[in-house]
Amino acid sequence: MNRQLKFRDDGTFVIVQFSDVEFLDEFDYDPETPKYDAETRALMERIIEAENPDLIVFAGDVIASNRARDPIHSFRHAVAAAEQSRIPWAAVFGNHDSEGEVPRKTMHELQLQHEYCVAKPDPEGVNGAGNFLLTVADKHNNAAAALYFLDSGDYSPIGHRVGGYDWIRRNQIEWYVGASRELTKGNGDQPLPALAFFHIPVPEYNDVWDFHICYGHRHDSCCSSPVINSGMFAAMVEMGDVMGTFVGHDHGNDFWGTLHGIRLCYGRSTRYVSFVDGVRNDLLPTGARVIRLKEGERQFDSWIRQNDGTVVHEQPEHLPEGSGPAARSD
Repeated sequence: MNRQLKFRDDGTFVIVQFSDVEFLDEFDYDPETPKYDAETRALMERIIEAENPDLIVFAGDVIASNRARDPIHSFRHAVAAAEQSRIPWAAVFGNHDSEGEVPRKTMHELQLQHEYCVAKPDPEGVNGAGNFLLTVADKHNNAAAALYFLDSGDYSPIGHRVGGYDWIRRNQIEWYVGASRELTKGNGDQPLPALAFFHIPVPEYNDVWDFHICYGHRHDSCCSSPVINSGMFAAMVEMGDVMGTFVGHDHGNDFWGTLHGIRLCYGRSTRYVSFVDGVRNDLLPTGARVIRLKEGERQFDSWIRQNDGTVVHEQPEHLPEGSGPAARSD
């Protein structure tokens, strides 16, 4: 599909971020799975109806591929609420999306087959699957905002030396820098207001929580970021275009904080928040993060819509331990 994303007549552009929907369809040993899939589908439909977004983003772990009998079937069901709404949508992939028999490249090719998916084919010579750029046009059809989508991978490729999760690779960062530079040049040498979406948080998510004022919850003991810091955040700071980043991955986290002028944001988990001893234990209501851009402005609004329909505009403030000079907001 080749549909141009555009700001509305009132100058706004609304994005709904669904995180960790983890569809399974048929689950060999969990009779509750059909119930959870149905609940998640109904939640997405309610949020789409309430927010009427201009774009829907699946922020990774669209399916739990290692436990799904048919990952392709599960993926089609996971995105059905977006597809049937006829609203443009796109997905990045998480660690669970590629744990089964279907490779990430195939999953990305699968999303491109959907009529209302606005994702793009991967650039050549770039690691991962699902690295692409979308722009949002103004009333004159000029690019007025940029949306970067990056594949944060799954698990460390050098686990025999460095374990943990994968990281955004150097050639992905180079691709982002090149795309950003071209958009800046076309915008009178001014960085275009931009957002970035990927699944696994960069290490700076721990820094912003530990040393700065944040808003929201970190029920997971830490942000499950890669051990290796590949420099993606530094590149965004240097280019000066990205205003906010949006991730999933840690189901118990929904906080945001500002570091060096960039708002590092979690979504709200859409399927479940946590399991304790194998039992679903929702520390927070499931839901979605909503983002509203404003044409011509380097800022955005964001809130959380929960599964009961309530809207959370103000999240609780978190001050770092032993705060003082270390607790600061950029």
